[in-house]
Amino acid sequence: MVAIATCPALAQSGGASAAPDTLRLSLGDAVSIALRQSDEIGIAAAQTEIADASYGVARASVLPQLRLNTSYTHVYESARGQAVGSVFNQPNTYAASLNLSQTLFQGGRLVSGMRAAADVREATRSDEVELRAQITVQVQRAYLQALYTQRIADLQERNVALSASRVTQVEQFERAGRAARYDVLRARVQHANLEPLAIQSRSDHELAVLDLRRILNIPVEQPFALLTRIDSATVAAVVAAMSDTVTRGQRALLRSAELNADFRRLGIAVAKADYYPTLSVFLQSGYQAYPPAGFGFPSSLGLQTAEACPSGSAAGRLCQNGGWFSDRQAGVTISMPVFDGLRVKSSVDLAEAQARLADLQLRQTREAVSIDVARARAELRRAMAVSAARHQNSQEAEEAFRLADLRFARGLSTQLEVTDAQLALLTAQSTEARATYDLFLAVADLARALGRPIPIPSAAAAPSPSR
Repeated sequence: MVAIATCPALAQSGGASAAPDTLRLSLGDAVSIALRQSDEIGIAAAQTEIADASYGVARASVLPQLRLNTSYTHVYESARGQAVGSVFNQPNTYAASLNLSQTLFQGGRLVSGMRAAADVREATRSDEVELRAQITVQVQRAYLQALYTQRIADLQERNVALSASRVTQVEQFERAGRAARYDVLRARVQHANLEPLAIQSRSDHELAVLDLRRILNIPVEQPFALLTRIDSATVAAVVAAMSDTVTRGQRALLRSAELNADFRRLGIAVAKADYYPTLSVFLQSGYQAYPPAGFGFPSSLGLQTAEACPSGSAAGRLCQNGGWFSDRQAGVTISMPVFDGLRVKSSVDLAEAQARLADLQLRQTREAVSIDVARARAELRRAMAVSAARHQNSQEAEEAFRLADLRFARGLSTQLEVTDAQLALLTAQSTEARATYDLFLAVADLARALGRPIPIPSAAAAPSPSR
């Protein structure tokens, strides 16, 4: 596989005089580049990352919460110490605690919220898959349009060359007395009429190449060659691989709509959870220290001793030594809603309306997918019939032109007969090329509609450069 980043012309920062290397681009390379550089794919990937993060937030609410809290407080004046006694007038307070809490019941909010977040995450991933399929078909269409216009340009140039050769041949016949002046003029007019068509076909090819450059963000000055060739054998292999048009894959668009409807239904459970009480438990374990002024940072366990009391204290008095005293507590919290101004009822009504809307959108999506599949199947049947007819017509037109040219060379037919045969051959070969590319695109579009992998043929050898 060849990517744009490997091309020296796109990687070099200097040497402006050096000619850029030709970028050899297969159909698979083109699809990979488009998927990697597309802004739409970037947005979808960012939305997937947001959904992943949202799921992580919802899951965190279900798991236990463990927090470490530390604090230091210095009191300059204590109203409680002044009013009650100096025992409450400790200037410095140090605290460190570990708090473990777990919500046991919240009316199903946490579980429903986590399931809803999981649905949103999967829906965004399905949206990205659907978008990738659409961009793949879009790139294939642009790539095949460039191949088709190249084919038409080659046919027109071949016709111009044949016409020029025929002008020379008719002039020789005129000098030999086997053709009239009228035949020479007619051959020259025919040749002159073909030249603008060749120029127009080359212009059409350049426009198709520019459109492919735009989709793939390839600089105009960067030459590239199209490696993949789509011929009747390639298309036949692709059609054979898609012989089963009944079996469906998992269409990402439909999967996304189903997940969105499930997400909205879970939203009802989340809204109704506010009707129920919330039950949670907590366990806190830590230490606190109240060292006297000038004692410094506490470095020992807290004790009540007589030695810690200041001199002159009453006999039998116990004082704390300014160390760390254990502080442990556990509890249960129950919160019961009483009246909230009908906020919960409005939230439930909103969630139910959104769920009904999502169900209707799911129904529409199913109908749209069914119609899309039926349309793609009908287009494939049409393309197969047209391709078979055009292929046979092209073979017959080629044989008719060869016979007409041979008859003219032997003086058995007129210039008009050869011109008509040449025009018929050009038309037959052009329509055959268009039918071949249309058949391949019909297979790719049906694969997209069925939710199956989109076929991408391998590259061929001897590519022609596209400037």
